[in-house]
Amino acid sequence: MRYSKRVKRNRETVDRRVELPLSGAIDALKKAGKAKFDETVEVAVRLGVDPKKADQIVRGTVTLPHGTGKTVRVVAVTKTKIAEAQEAGADHAGFEDILEKIKGGWTDFDVLVATPEVMADLGKLGKILGPRGLMPNPKAGTVTPNLGNAVRDVKGGKVEFRVDKYGILHLGVGRLSFSAQALQENIEEFFKNVMRNRPATAKGQYVKSVFLTSTMGPGLRIARSEVESARLH
Repeated sequence: MRYSKRVKRNRETVDRRVELPLSGAIDALKKAGKAKFDETVEVAVRLGVDPKKADQIVRGTVTLPHGTGKTVRVVAVTKTKIAEAQEAGADHAGFEDILEKIKGGWTDFDVLVATPEVMADLGKLGKILGPRGLMPNPKAGTVTPNLGNAVRDVKGGKVEFRVDKYGILHLGVGRLSFSAQALQENIEEFFKNVMRNRPATAKGQYVKSVFLTSTMGPGLRIARSEVESARLH
């Protein structure tokens, strides 16, 4: 595989074994050079959990203080609160028309919110929505009678995270163009939620490793203590 000069330079200058404070990692990432587009900044946290066990699945939501920098496309499925969803900023809102479009393979959106009475109908579309992470869930606040609030929350920077089969949490926490302070505040808020969602059955070391990266940037190792102490801030 051929790599760009920037990627080669980053690989040569970054030691992934060295743990950095969060502020130092953010500064290093911003200095690593910019691509011709506004890169997404992502955090990956490897946890000491077994995702095969239902009581060790780490899942939650976090409202990033400065948003993600991404325009979130929200679809609302409801029989009774279409106008409420539209007024709150939903990109599409409806019931039978939305269901028919999804049945036809339409998934050109980022988040689907719904009122409880339509979940039986949405459940029939699980094979389409489930693999793409688009099935609404009460724990994530995307199944609720307060549909307007749910739409506003998602548009305002509320995002869901869930541990993958390897025990890793991935979350986009902003753009490289964000100020260092904005990125730090977004990441710290995520870390607080990671700690709050620690399963009671998770034994031993909970946070195994933490990395910060951007779309085209290096992977920088962050000190685990940054996550573990976040709940105290």
